[in-house]
Formats: sequence, structure tokens, C-alpha cells
Amino acid sequence: MPQLHQSLLPWYHQNKRALPWRDHPDSYAVWVSEIMLQQTRVNTVIAYFERWMAKFPTIEKLASADEQDVLNLWEGLGYYSRARNLHKAAKIVTQKYEGKLPENVQELIKLPGIGRYTSAAIASLAFGQDTAALDGNIRRVYARIFDIDVVLGTSQAEKIFWAIADDILPKGKAGDYNQALMDLGATICRPRKPSCEKCPINGFCESYKIGNQAMRPVRKRKKKVPHHVYSAAVIVQDEKVLLAQRPADALLGRMWEFPNGRVDGDNPVSGLADVIWTGYQVQIHAGESLCIIAHAYTHFKITEHAYACTMLESSTQENMRWVNVEDLNDYPMGKVDREIARRLQASALSYRKNEV
Repeated sequence: MPQLHQSLLPWYHQNKRALPWRDHPDSYAVWVSEIMLQQTRVNTVIAYFERWMAKFPTIEKLASADEQDVLNLWEGLGYYSRARNLHKAAKIVTQKYEGKLPENVQELIKLPGIGRYTSAAIASLAFGQDTAALDGNIRRVYARIFDIDVVLGTSQAEKIFWAIADDILPKGKAGDYNQALMDLGATICRPRKPSCEKCPINGFCESYKIGNQAMRPVRKRKKKVPHHVYSAAVIVQDEKVLLAQRPADALLGRMWEFPNGRVDGDNPVSGLADVIWTGYQVQIHAGESLCIIAHAYTHFKITEHAYACTMLESSTQENMRWVNVEDLNDYPMGKVDREIARRLQASALSYRKNEV
């Protein structure tokens, strides 16, 4: 569809978003940005990307970093397997490819955390290869242009979208074309209230012609999200607090947490001692309530009740550590535990001020 390209590309060159990774012509910056942008909004990613590139400016720097430093820098972005995979892949690239990302999709896709879309994005944006890319923005644009009446995320839909992407890719301009579609989806062909009148390719859009762009793409019906109640034990001893490191293969793997467990929502303190013993082999006595934190993950929601606790025995497991309250920021945590840590630090600071 050369006419579509002729309308879209000039619009992109005049209106493309000013994004920090576009100022870095190297493949490493493209790779980092694409991984960060998975499941995360651009506005959120920008600050993280800039901090990341300042801390780990090269693949070699990332490869030699301690994993805890990597997770700490990633904290707040969520989906922490992305950070761990970046770290693993950097080590592989350093050892196998002399610190340079491979330029072809076939080799890129072998690296941890790099799938079909990310490999295509790196190959086209960083190396100028003619590879079609498909992210959420591009799927939405294609769903409306071609009025695709197939449920998003199904194997049938994926076959259709990739066939379209490969078929209409302009040779020699894949990088700009892929980015143009991404920007169009992000700024004009938005999920809700698309600005169709401003769209440079509305003349090619079947959904716009018949007025059903709000119905495209077709999405799966959302399932009811389960809600769980947890209680956490904030165990302070000699001005230090007890943290536990999560298993590598668990949600928030290798992050740090206050010992916790799932409890009865009607009386969250009653079963706390039992779940802490079962999960951590630590005997405690639960005291006063410190705070209640609500948080939504992708597939479930939790409410966590944090309690001040005393330890009834002194032995701890290998995955546990006594940490000074002021040093809690050095330990990567999920959002719930970080909020508990902030409140604990604030109360400790307030206590010290009152003493003075």
C-alpha cells in the first residue's frame, strides 16, 4: 500500500515523539527501551530509561553488575523478570558476541526476554533491517484500518496481524514505518476516543468509513479479578528489621519482603503467627497494626495488613537478613513492601525527632 506509506511517513517525520532512546542511535538503547515499554506507559518509562543508561551505559556495564543493583534500579516498573532477563542476556552478549547485539532476528530471539516483536523492533530500528514489528499500538491501528473482526490475542488474530504487517512493510523504510505506526497508535489512534479526523491515513481506514472504530480491536471479555488478603510481620529487633528474599522462580523473584502470608480476610491478624511459621519457620507474636496497603497485580488484587511483631526465637533462615531501617532503600522490593518500608522509615524518623 504505497499510498498509505506516502501519507504516514511524512506525518511521522513532522510529528514524531521526542523520546530519549531515539537520541541514542545504538542498539543497546533500543533494546533497553523496548523491554521497558512492555506493559508500561511511555511517560513512566522515560525517567527509568534515563537512570538506567546513566548507571549501565553499555552492555558490558550491565553484564558486570550485581543482580540486586539491577533489580533496585528497576524497582517500581514491575514485571521484574524483564530486568533479570536483560541482565542474563547482557552476560550472554558479552561472552558470545563480544558485547554487541546480533543484528538478525534469528539470533536476537535466542536471547532471554526477547520475543518476536522485540527482535523485530531491534532489527528494524537499530539495524535498518526490513522486519515488521507488532506491538499493542500497531495491532490497534491495523485492526481499525482493515476492520478486523477477530478477538485480539487469539492465534487467529496473530496470524492475520503478522500477515498484514509483513505484506505492507515498505522495503528500506521499516524502522521509520514501525515507529510511525507506534506513534500513530499512541497519539491519534488511541484505545478510547481516537482522533480520527486528525489521522493522516483515515482515508484508508475501513472502520472509520463505517463508523465502528470504537468497536475495534475486538477484545476478550475481562474475567473477574480475584482478591486476596495477606498479613505481613514487621519484626524489629535491636533497631533492625527482618527481611526475607523471595525465591528466584516466584513472583517478584529475588526481591526482598517482610515475612507475610495469605490469611482470613475477616480477621487478618489471627492467622499471622501460623503463616509466618509455615512459610519462614520463624515464631512471632503479632502486635499492633501498622498500616494496610492495597495493590493490584495483573491477574489479582491484594490487601496486605502489616503488624508490628516480636520474635519469640532468634534463629532465621539463609534467605533472611536483619537490616537497619535506614538501609531499607538498598534492598529491591515490590510496591507493597516498599510502601511498608517507607512508613516504617517515616515512623522511625519521627521517633528520633521527638527524642531530640
